[in-house]
Amino acid sequence: MIGNIEITGRNGYEVSDDLAKYVRTKIGKLDKYMTRKARKSVHAEVKLGELGSKTKSRNKCEVILDVPGDRIAASESTINMFAAVDIVEAKLKNQLKKQKDKKLKAKKGSRKNAFSRIRKRAARDFWGSQN
Repeated sequence: MIGNIEITGRNGYEVSDDLAKYVRTKIGKLDKYMTRKARKSVHAEVKLGELGSKTKSRNKCEVILDVPGDRIAASESTINMFAAVDIVEAKLKNQLKKQKDKKLKAKKGSRKNAFSRIRKRAARDFWGSQN
């Protein structure tokens, strides 16, 4: 669970206790999509506000995750604030999955290439010494 979550209201928007609790649970669960090293030092900044025009009011949710070595952001505006939080959580989940997959593939690929190089070199040395 992400422990360092900062929730603020913009332009005079009051964040209720229920909404703050909801945001903490939704955004807090995103740590399972991060690498283990990144989980310890991640910081989440959540900005909630109202985009008001005279005819319709919309609620905007913006989340910025400061992951070591990267910054991931997503925002959404809908009629309901809880729905905006859900959509932002889904967007962040997809971005974090992509980032984690890239890091793991890069790490796995370099190891895989190293083993194939060692195997080729060993085979060359073995067969070369018998001739």
